[in-house]
Amino acid sequence: MSGHSKWSQIKRQKGANDAKRGALFTKLTREIITAARQGGGDVDANYRLRMAVDQARANSMPADNIKRAVERATGAGADAEQYEEVTYEGFGPGSVAVIVAAMTDNRNRTASEIRSAFSKSGGSLSPVAWQFEQKGLISVPLKGRDPDEVSLAAIDAGASDVSSPDAGAVVVYTEPADLESVRKALTDAGYEPDSAELSMEPTTRVEVTDEKAARQVLLFMERLEDLDDVQNVYANFDIPDALMVQLEGSLV
Repeated sequence: MSGHSKWSQIKRQKGANDAKRGALFTKLTREIITAARQGGGDVDANYRLRMAVDQARANSMPADNIKRAVERATGAGADAEQYEEVTYEGFGPGSVAVIVAAMTDNRNRTASEIRSAFSKSGGSLSPVAWQFEQKGLISVPLKGRDPDEVSLAAIDAGASDVSSPDAGAVVVYTEPADLESVRKALTDAGYEPDSAELSMEPTTRVEVTDEKAARQVLLFMERLEDLDDVQNVYANFDIPDALMVQLEGSLV
C-alpha cells in the first residue's frame, strides 16, 4: 500500500471516532445539500446526490439526517441553505502538491483558514492542479474473494485500471464519465462497492522517506482535513509503508 493510500485508510479510522463523527456528518450534509440544490432531490435522477447519500450511509449517518439535508436544499424544509464550492491549490511541507476542495457560506473565512494552514506548515498557495487528473475511484471489498476475479470483473465493466493496495479490497479507477456505469456493473455482478467517488489523482508523486518530514506532511494534511469548510484534500506524497506504520499510532 502506498503511503498516500495508507493515509486514506487512517482518515477512515479517524472518522469512526465520536469526536470526528460530528464534523464528518457536517461535511456529508453540505455535500448532500449542494448536490440536491444543483440537480434536484431525486437520487435516481441526480447521480451526484446518489453518491453523496451512499457515502453518508456508508458512514452510518442516520436516515433522518439525510432526509432533512435533502429537504433543506430543495426548500421543503424551513432552513434551506446555500454553499459555494471553492478550490485552493498549493505546496505543503517537502514541496508536496495539495488540492483542497471546500464548501462554504463565507469565502473570506475559508480562504483565511486555508491560507493560515499552509503558512503555519511552511507551505504556500500556488497552482498545482496540472500535477493531478480527475478519476473515478471505486473501492470493492473482497470479502474472501480472489482479487484477480474482482479485477477482471472491473476491467470487463469498463475500468481504466485496478490495484490492490491492501488485502481487503480492490481499488478500481475509471474515467470520470464512466464512474456510475462501472459501479452499477460491479453491483449487478455481485461485487458491491463500499465507496464510489470522483477523486483528483496525482500524475507524479513526491517520495517522503524522512521520519520528521513525513510527520510534518501528515500533520499538515490532518490540519487541513479538520477545517470545517474542507470537504476533501488531495496530495501527491508517497511515504514508504514501514514508515507509515511507524507513524500511524500517533495520527489516529
